[in-house]
Amino acid sequence: MAEEKTQGGNSAAAPDGQGQNVSLQTVYVKDLSFEAPKGPFLPAQDQEPKIQLNLNTASTSVATDVHEVVLTVTLEAKSGDVPVYLAEVKQGGVFTVRGFTADETRRILGSFAPNVLFPYVRQTVSDMISKGGFPPFFLPPVNFDALYERSLQERAAQQGTAAAAEPQQVN
Repeated sequence: MAEEKTQGGNSAAAPDGQGQNVSLQTVYVKDLSFEAPKGPFLPAQDQEPKIQLNLNTASTSVATDVHEVVLTVTLEAKSGDVPVYLAEVKQGGVFTVRGFTADETRRILGSFAPNVLFPYVRQTVSDMISKGGFPPFFLPPVNFDALYERSLQERAAQQGTAAAAEPQQVN
């Protein structure tokens, strides 16, 4: 009898008896925006713009055990103070996550799911910039596991600061 392995390598039974399961239902472009105010007609010395890259992930529950994860990539290219282009892609995915604890589910949605979506958003960004008349831009590899851990640490630090700022009651 074959045993089904999941993202964490566990095959333990969930409380409902269905076992642990992570599956991708669909991948889609949720939002797409590209602006090139002056077009690709910049002098040769301006062909090496400074690029600012921002990444963001968000997840929402769609139904029981079904979650939408959106990976947002924003690229802003400037030559000095002159905007060259602004590109934003929101790559969505619907994931079924069943049989995991709440913490495990948050980790799957905050780290594993963005890793699955990243190749799709990388290709979309590159294609969009190329179709705008610019050389393709390939997003560098991203360690979503490290980003997720850092967000947990920042959240814990913020909660610790908030707790320290609250007045203590003495009985």
